Order: sequence, then C-alpha cells, then structure tokens
Amino acid sequence: MSDATRTAIRAYPQHRARRKVPKPFAGIERSTDTTLRGPDYPAIAASAEFHALRRRVITFVFPMTALFLLWYLGYVLLAAYRADLMAQPVLGEINVGLLLGVGQFASTMLITTAYVHFAERSVDPRVEALRAEVDSPGPAGGDDR
Repeated sequence: MSDATRTAIRAYPQHRARRKVPKPFAGIERSTDTTLRGPDYPAIAASAEFHALRRRVITFVFPMTALFLLWYLGYVLLAAYRADLMAQPVLGEINVGLLLGVGQFASTMLITTAYVHFAERSVDPRVEALRAEVDSPGPAGGDDR
C-alpha cells in the first residue's frame, strides 16, 4: 500500500478496512461445535477389513470384466473377419451372427445378475459390519478423539 493511501485511510476513519463478519447462508449460522465429526475415512481405508473387502470385490469384478471383454472382442472379430461363419443359417432366417449378438445381451444380464447375487451374499454383509463398527462409539469407532 502506498504512503498516500495510508494517509487517506488515516484521514477518513470510516473508510478503514473493517473485519468482515460472515453472513449466515439462508439464515443458517456456521456451527462452532467442534465435537461433530464424521467417520475417519483415512483410518477406514487403512483397516484390514476394508482391504479384505476390496480384495473380495476385485476378485469378482476383474475376471468377469475380462471375460466379457474377450467375449465381446471375439464377437467383433468374428463379425469382421469370418462373415461367412456369422452368416451360417441356424434356423430359417436366424443365423450364427444373430444368435451371438443376442448372446451379448443375455451375457450382460447374466453377469449383472451374478454380481447382484455376489454383492448381496458376500459384499453387503461385510459393508454393513464395517459401517456398524465405524458408527459405534468407542475405540473401534474412532469417534472418541
């Protein structure tokens, strides 16, 4: 700030910089309660239970994704390079290409159903147990800091 500006501010005290007090947003004041805290996410992410849960999900998701991508790539390659095979009639106007194309939709639904079953049986109970452990007060919950 220049000397002239400082002199002008001293000369007119009503123009001095005032400390801004934050205005409430829609009538809601900022909370000063420091005891309110959410879950300790870094501690959860570092826990053995969380790593076991992630490993369990990954062992299902990655192989299924790879299997489906190989199946899709195989379909595309057959359609591109083996058009004669894809055009083979199976039943009237229905050919191999049409059956494999419908098989893509069927396999998507099958994989989705398998994942939902896997999640309900293996993942969701572990998530609920982890959530209950985090929400519970005491040393295991992390809320006693």
